[in-house]
Amino acid sequence: MMTTEVKDTFNLNVPAQSTDNHDLDNHDLDNHDLDNHDLDNHDLDNHDLDDHDHHDYAGDTIFGFWIYILSDCLLFGTLFAVYAVYSNSFAGLIEPRELFNLGFVLTETALLLFSSFTFGMAMLKANHEDIKGMFKWLAITFGLGLSFLIMELYEFYHFSSEGATFHSSAYWSAFYGLVATHGLHVFAGLMWMIVLVFHFKRDGFSAENKTRLACLSLFWHFLDVIWICVFSVVYLMGVL
Repeated sequence: MMTTEVKDTFNLNVPAQSTDNHDLDNHDLDNHDLDNHDLDNHDLDNHDLDDHDHHDYAGDTIFGFWIYILSDCLLFGTLFAVYAVYSNSFAGLIEPRELFNLGFVLTETALLLFSSFTFGMAMLKANHEDIKGMFKWLAITFGLGLSFLIMELYEFYHFSSEGATFHSSAYWSAFYGLVATHGLHVFAGLMWMIVLVFHFKRDGFSAENKTRLACLSLFWHFLDVIWICVFSVVYLMGVL
């Protein structure tokens, strides 16, 4: 009788122990699921932080470059002001209307303005991550910018050979100071373009490279705007 009771008691405890083990297993699974969920959330947080860092880099860089553009506006504004002050200071020597060739300068202007269009095409290709197309349009832009510089250097050589040098008068000093400063900026843009091509060949369409290309695009279009002012103020008014 006693043996039977012990057996019954033992049999009653077995299911209870099985239930406890099942609960422990479920608890472990729940903890495992929570751990995996925490890891997933951690990975998502890291991804969001990386995206945020990229956005911060691009935004800060472009904002800083706009500040540089504004400082360059001050530089060119000063040069335009100096040119305006000395616009009639020829010292009795050669005057601009004797040398300026509007057809020649219009060709220079067309080259630079068309290079702005080709740079825009390069930006469109970059937005579609078409590296071959982007390189093609950048090469065309480079060729147009280089042609502009060659024509400008020839113009300086022609003026100097006719006696209109940097030291000839206050007018010619102001002229060379303004136009040559713009030419130096174009040269810097061409060098920047070459360096950027190497960056794209090495790193592809990284966030940093896209930001650098956007800054160069701003710079190049800015030079076009400055040249339109140079053409209007210096060359057009110079032949009137």
